[in-house]
Amino acid sequence: MNAVVQAPRWIVGITGASGAIYGITLVEELLKRGVYVHLLVTEAGWRVLKEELDWPASKRSEALSARFGEHGELLTVHPIQDIGASIASGSFRVTGMVIVPCSMGTLSGIAHGASDNLLKRAADVMLKEGRKLLIVPRETPLHAVHLENMLKLARMGVKIIPAMPAFYQRPETLQDIVHFLVGKLLDNMDLDHQLFPRWGG
Repeated sequence: MNAVVQAPRWIVGITGASGAIYGITLVEELLKRGVYVHLLVTEAGWRVLKEELDWPASKRSEALSARFGEHGELLTVHPIQDIGASIASGSFRVTGMVIVPCSMGTLSGIAHGASDNLLKRAADVMLKEGRKLLIVPRETPLHAVHLENMLKLARMGVKIIPAMPAFYQRPETLQDIVHFLVGKLLDNMDLDHQLFPRWGG
């Protein structure tokens, strides 16, 4: 009897740090690959989506459908305060979680176990279950507390992947720069892509 191969499931969190386009592009790339995505957006994250990508603040569902409707069957959007959601429990199996971009407030909460919303709780579940947790911090300059919190999480096995573009691939557009970071995330999620030319390739 052949085993049923289930598509991977990933949680994607978008916080109020600048760089919402990274998170939105990652979700698009995951859906294209048939990955089930559980999406979380903080209230500050919605504000950034409005300010940076002109998403209407009062029509969140419509904005999501417009962007991801083609793959809607693979996408579940959870209210940020729904602490009874499936992803709040370790018994719900997911491959891992990516927080992109990640604000310093969210990063601090995760580092200190302060699970006061579903995003932080889901990240806490990744830590306690030993699952992959990738964090894209977006702040500059960084002070000592920021760095100490990142070091604390790195020592617990969290992958810290800063939004630092490379230029060896000669980016020509903003999309090229976004694709570089999203490609780095997909590499760390063990998912194939051709979003940027590899060094020596």
